[in-house]
This record gives sequence, structure tokens and C-alpha cells, in this order.
Amino acid sequence: MNIVVLAAGMGKRMKSDLPKVLHPIAGKPLLGHVLDTARQLMHNAQAAASVDPNPALKAVGQLVGIYGHGGDLVPTQMAGDDIVWAKQEPQQGTGHAVMQAAPYLDDAVPTLILYGDVPLTRVETLNELVAAAGSNKLAVLTVFLPDPTGYGRIVRKNGQIHAIVEHKDADEATRKITEINSGIMVAPTTLLKRWLQGLSNNNAQKEYYLTDIVAAAVHDGVPVVATQPTHIWETDGVNSKVQLAELERIHQRNIADNLMEAGVTLADPARIDVRGTLECGRDVFIDVNCVFEGKVVIGDGARIGPNCVFRDATIGARTEIFGFTHVVQASIGAAGQIGPFARLRPGTELGEDNHIGNFVEIKATKMGNHSKANHLSYVGDARVGQRVNIGAGTITCNYDGANKHLTVIEDDVHIGSDTQLVAPVTVGKGSTTAAGTTVWKQVPADSLVLNSKDQVNRSGWKRPVKVKKT
Repeated sequence: MNIVVLAAGMGKRMKSDLPKVLHPIAGKPLLGHVLDTARQLMHNAQAAASVDPNPALKAVGQLVGIYGHGGDLVPTQMAGDDIVWAKQEPQQGTGHAVMQAAPYLDDAVPTLILYGDVPLTRVETLNELVAAAGSNKLAVLTVFLPDPTGYGRIVRKNGQIHAIVEHKDADEATRKITEINSGIMVAPTTLLKRWLQGLSNNNAQKEYYLTDIVAAAVHDGVPVVATQPTHIWETDGVNSKVQLAELERIHQRNIADNLMEAGVTLADPARIDVRGTLECGRDVFIDVNCVFEGKVVIGDGARIGPNCVFRDATIGARTEIFGFTHVVQASIGAAGQIGPFARLRPGTELGEDNHIGNFVEIKATKMGNHSKANHLSYVGDARVGQRVNIGAGTITCNYDGANKHLTVIEDDVHIGSDTQLVAPVTVGKGSTTAAGTTVWKQVPADSLVLNSKDQVNRSGWKRPVKVKKT
């Protein structure tokens, strides 16, 4: 099929310089959700056509985006090899927008029209609409609303769709109709092009309404059919920050429901944000106010505490993440204990049974099994062996002002509290550093390393007294 996505509007009520379709839901632009759905539909259609013996179904079709407000920002940010962009300037209505796509449409396949600010329409719903249209019908996605104010009404005669009348052009009798037009429709492409040429802007808004093609289809004797979505929110668009927030919550609740159906326990399904993909094993528990970005994978039996943030992370089975922990582009092995208030930065790879405690930051470090850094430490650009204990206040001094250097801590090392490891440096297997030690030379295996310490006590010394201002 062809798919046209209308994304040229300004979105005045958003009160933002950013084009409306680029405002995010779940960390992805509204338009991104629509294009993902469009691509899935086209992929499914191509897969079906590839095994169909009818040669007329071999045409691929074209994905066309219509942009306008915001200049090239929309096509630049949403670029893809599979999409053609057409500019609508000036913006003179939905019919005028689709006119800009007409030169790119393949006449051999039908055309589906979607909207860049309607992000939650399901593939299943659109498949039903396309199936209802077949090859020779105009199909419209409609919905029944208790309060249809502002929407175009579906006018029927003898049960058949006769016209769509916009709210501003409707009389009182028509405004009482509760079946409304979502704007999403499928049409035979050759007929669509002809109907577009016949549109007029003789209406209250002086625009070319796409909905007027319904009357043209009726005039030509083309059947006009309708399907309805399972959920009303599938046709909800975004015109304000309030509506954006409402759809965000609907989308997140749908994600939460899917997670719970898959066996995940959520402390509160209304307080989770997934801004990418979240894959969970069996018996996973997630507490409130956690954010998951990019691709996050959580293993069986893991427990996630409250107020944590994950981005492109892997959490091993039976690992417990305590509250207020950040894990970004990092992986954690099985049976670990992380946090609270821990920060794992990009390039961190933890083994099994690692303990990373409160106010510990780890970056670009590989840590072996059963190693621990329980308190107030920074470990960056390091290779830490197995069964290593890193004491409180330890710092790997990995940056010389120009370059990063590697610290190696071999197996069974004990790093005393307040140790500074000046990279590049290696602490040999089985060694110990005393508290307060600065290590800037290689440490042989099974050694104790400490700096000489002289303690001076001054008897009778008095602390300075603050001078009062006169």
C-alpha cells in the first residue's frame, strides 16, 4: 500500500517553537510512533504480497510524509531511506496536504492516510480498515463519542455513509450525530487523485477538506464503509501539552498492563515510564517511579527499587537494585546488590555477586565475580578481578588532564579506605593497600603497600575564634 502521513501543522496550542509532531511520547516523537506503525503495516503487506500468486499485488507502494511548519526540521529528524518527504506551503487544509503526496503514490495499490499527531493507533485496527476497503472502496475509521464537539460528523442515509460534515459547517441536527470522523481513511489511489482535483475551499475555514472526498465517492457510486477501533484513544490526537500528557499516561498504562500480563509485578502500574523497550524475565519486581530508556533487559527474579533510571542496560537474574540508582549503558551480572544511590556509567560490566553500594560511581570498568565497592568510591577505566574489596573513599585517578589511563586490580586484593590509585597502575594479586595510601607504582602480588605516616600532636593548641564585626 501507499501510506501518507500528514505532519505539516504548527500546533499553536502547544505554545512551543518545536513542531507539534516532534514532541515526544515515551521518549519518541509523536511522528516517530506513527511512522513505526506505517512501516510495520507496509512490511506486513509486502510479506503477504510476496507469497500471493496475484501479480497485481506485487506493487510495493510508497511512504510519504507531508511537512511544513518548522521548515526542514521534521524531515531531517525523521529521515529514512524508505520515506519521501513533500512540503505543504502554505498549509490549506488536509485535502491540500494530500495533494502534495499525489505525485509519489503508486496507482496500483490503495492509499492509507494517517496523522503525525495521532500516535497510538494500533496496527490491528488499521489492518481491519485496509481489509474493509479492499481494492475498490473508500474506508473511514470512525468512532462514537459522547461529546463530539469539534469533530466532523458521519452523515448516513439508510445506514450508508453519505458525507462527512465538519463541525463548523454543520447545522444543529447534524451536530447531534455522535459518530465522528477520525481522519484516518483508505482509498483507491487512482480515484483519490481524481477526487483531490475536484476539492473546493468554499467552506467556513476556506480550506480544502480531505473529508469532501466522501461526497465525491458517493457521487461516483463508490461504496463508503467504516470500521471502528477497539479503544477510543487510538484516534486521539495531540493539540496541547495537556493532551500530550494524557496520551503519555495512556501509553504507559498500556505498557504496564502488557508487563503485568507477562508476569512482572509492578508496585504501581500508574508510576512507571518506559521510553524504549523493556524485556523482563519471570518474577521480576519493579517499584515505583522507575524510568527505562533505550533497550533494557531484566533477568529472572530481579528486584528494582524505587526511583531508579536505566538506559540501554542489562540486569542479571536475582540481582537487587536499591532505590535512586542510575544504570546507563552498563551490564550487571546475576545475584548482585547495587545501590542505593549508585551510578553505573557507560562501559561498566559487572560479574556475578557484585556489591556496589551507596554513592559509588563506576565507569568503563570490568569487575570480576564476588567483588565489592560498598561506600563512597569512584572506579573509572579499571579492570577489577574477583573477590576484590574496595574500601570507602577509594578513587582511581584515571585522568591526567589530557588522557585516560587504566587501573588494574587483580584477584583477591583488599583496597583500604581512602586509597588513591594513580593510573596507569597495577595492584598485584592478593595485595593490600593500607587506609589513606596513594598508589602510583606497580604493586607486586601478596604485598602490603602504605605511605609513611608521621603524626604530630600539638598540645595546648586552640582553635581560631571568629572575630566579631564591629
